[in-house]
Amino acid sequence: MEHTIINCNGKLLNLSNPLIMGIVNITDDSFYDGGKYVDFDEAMARCEDVISQGADIIDLGACSTRPGAEFISVEKEMERLLPVITEVKRRYPQSIISIDTCWSKVVTVAVEAGADIINDISGGQFDTEMFSTIARCQVPYILMHTGTTPNRMQQTVHYNNLFLDLMHYFTQRIGLLRELGVKDIILDLGFGFGKTPEHNYELLKRQNDFKVLELPILTGISRKSMIYKPLGITPQQSLNGTTFLHAFALANGANILRVHDVGAAKECINLFKLYNKSTN
Repeated sequence: MEHTIINCNGKLLNLSNPLIMGIVNITDDSFYDGGKYVDFDEAMARCEDVISQGADIIDLGACSTRPGAEFISVEKEMERLLPVITEVKRRYPQSIISIDTCWSKVVTVAVEAGADIINDISGGQFDTEMFSTIARCQVPYILMHTGTTPNRMQQTVHYNNLFLDLMHYFTQRIGLLRELGVKDIILDLGFGFGKTPEHNYELLKRQNDFKVLELPILTGISRKSMIYKPLGITPQQSLNGTTFLHAFALANGANILRVHDVGAAKECINLFKLYNKSTN
């Protein structure tokens, strides 16, 4: 049976109906909106906008993980994140904050400041202390698949069998997390991370097959290259394509949509619910 209730610092989040995670990139080089929200006031305005549009979760990231990106220092990441976490929790104490990070030191400080969920693109591969830190902090953990670090992930892309390789990866890492006592795990198939466009579409089509692991799934495809490259457009022109694919993500079992455009995603979910209701 799929585990759809997660505990976020005492607040129970029900994932049986699709939720929206609104992206707030406090970075200077993210692929879509890098540089727009590095300033504290701009970051807070973005958080307020995401909340006002109806996001269920705010995903704060202070280090870009776009293809080719280099990591910033842990100190710089914390310097960007902490003031925003603290102020969001002050203004919106009931908000759910996810932190997009690969580093256990950032996790510890962010959770102490009020963060509720950890979103790790590395699946614990870049920091050997990550899993034990998640277990100690007892926060929900988004376990993503990636082959290697962002600066190298698109250089060599090879799978013996895409589905089976990802299943092996998730099964192994879920086992490690369970041994440490981590209770709430969410899967992210890692669209765009060490995958060709063909890989991405295969995973989107087979996303529901990963439900055999009995865990909720987060889908992060918003404005990514799997949309804009085949269409010959830019990330800035990719909202229509994103919304179109979000409908397939929902039909194929997505519990959370991680998005740049909260309002459009909310409309997509509302219409998806109406469609499902009418066909039952």
